[in-house]
Amino acid sequence: MNPQTTDILDTFGRPLKSLRLSVTDRCNLRCKYCMPEEEYAWLPRETLLSFEEMCALTELFTELGVDKVRLTGGEPLLRKDLSTLIRMLLENPRIKDLALTTNGILLAEQAEGFHAAGLHRVTVSLDTLKPKRFTALTRRDGHDKVLAGIDAVARLGFRSLKLDTVAMRGFNDDELADLIEYGKGVGAEVRFIEYMDVGGATDWSMDKVFSRAAILERLSQRYGPIEPIMELSSAPAQRFVLPDGTTFGIIPSTTAPFCAACDRSRLTGDGMWYLCLYAKDGLDLRGPLRAGSPAERIKALIRSVWQGRQDRGAEERKELEQVGARGKLIGVDKLREDPHLEMHARGG
Repeated sequence: MNPQTTDILDTFGRPLKSLRLSVTDRCNLRCKYCMPEEEYAWLPRETLLSFEEMCALTELFTELGVDKVRLTGGEPLLRKDLSTLIRMLLENPRIKDLALTTNGILLAEQAEGFHAAGLHRVTVSLDTLKPKRFTALTRRDGHDKVLAGIDAVARLGFRSLKLDTVAMRGFNDDELADLIEYGKGVGAEVRFIEYMDVGGATDWSMDKVFSRAAILERLSQRYGPIEPIMELSSAPAQRFVLPDGTTFGIIPSTTAPFCAACDRSRLTGDGMWYLCLYAKDGLDLRGPLRAGSPAERIKALIRSVWQGRQDRGAEERKELEQVGARGKLIGVDKLREDPHLEMHARGG
């Protein structure tokens, strides 16, 4: 039986339930919608949390109600001995769901270790089934490695396998049905993500967003009537079912933000805590942890900050459309000054 926890609520009544734990800000791809520049201001390695520190902070979050943890990056598989961290986290009985998001490049060689360590779920980014498009998008080769990683996860029988596709008008919007068919073959649920205006180094613009409405229209042309799945969930994806029973999801963060149900926050690899993907300021938890502050004092800090949370970043970005002010979130020069400001540092 799990120890008792007490949920804490923010100013909009949203509980603190999900923690996205970034283990590194480094990545082995340079995707145009995430981190298109070759070099960034990286987090100093000496500031990165050890596995023991990550587990200690996660323990405090779970004592305040968190029961879902997702390992992210950057590319989390670049962090050495990640299976060890998975084992350590799962010693915490309050964690009911431990998931991992990866670009899949290194997944085939590490999947068995993750499964043996007890990892529950895996999400792999897969934006295209065409190798040349993959190279154009990521500026790296390795499409075959991603598919091999997906195959490895499918064979091992994790609790769940999802494929995340950022739907971009004029780039991969002609592959949506093909991706669903591929997902059927590997036993994965595909989730289409609207292109988001996070960070500032990308060349995001509204005309590149392939919206939820456009996705549903495109897929209905192929499959016929598509029905929404009615379920109570704080997950960002709205789920749908095709006539043959196949399910898929859409994360409409740009055109229909889900801020009202958002129960997640983000801890960077160096211990900065962000309450929203769009937040420009975070809270340093590494400092008090390494200074030896009592656990109860750090918990009180987390509790106080969450209870004062007013973040609704995606909704605020959406509102800017009304006055024609939805431009870049953060200028590139600013990004070079603070490595925390891009999505790859805070577990997008």
